[in-house]
Amino acid sequence: MMKLFVVMVIAGVTLRAAHAQDPTKVEPSHYHLDFENDRVQVVSVHYGPHEKSAMHDHPGGVVVVITAGHLQFIDPNGKVHEVFAKPGEARWFPPFRHRVENVGDTPYNAVYVGIKGKLSREAAGPGGLDEETRRMVAGFVAGSAGR
Repeated sequence: MMKLFVVMVIAGVTLRAAHAQDPTKVEPSHYHLDFENDRVQVVSVHYGPHEKSAMHDHPGGVVVVITAGHLQFIDPNGKVHEVFAKPGEARWFPPFRHRVENVGDTPYNAVYVGIKGKLSREAAGPGGLDEETRRMVAGFVAGSAGR
């Protein structure tokens, strides 16, 4: 009976780890960790023309587009969501799991500020962020614009 319990615990941990796949670990050629603490994860995003990713997860957060892009997000059920990103645009995304394909002929670059913990699951949009997190995001965006 104890062996069965141990096998079930190991299977549960493995399934949980497989479900939550950090893009900086699953796709290091497309996602680079710039900064992380207990509240946020700031990730640089880069896809060359026609590059694809493996399935991965993002916490809820804000993406700030650096260069224009024509992307396809494919969810775990195979549904395709087409995205046309414009430089300087900022969008809120709830926590999500997907694959990405840059269907454009130019590289795509962005910064993803993932919100950790309770805020990631509860915030409905950038207005749902607390004041400190809103200032952190605004400061990062302002600093990135001068690079």
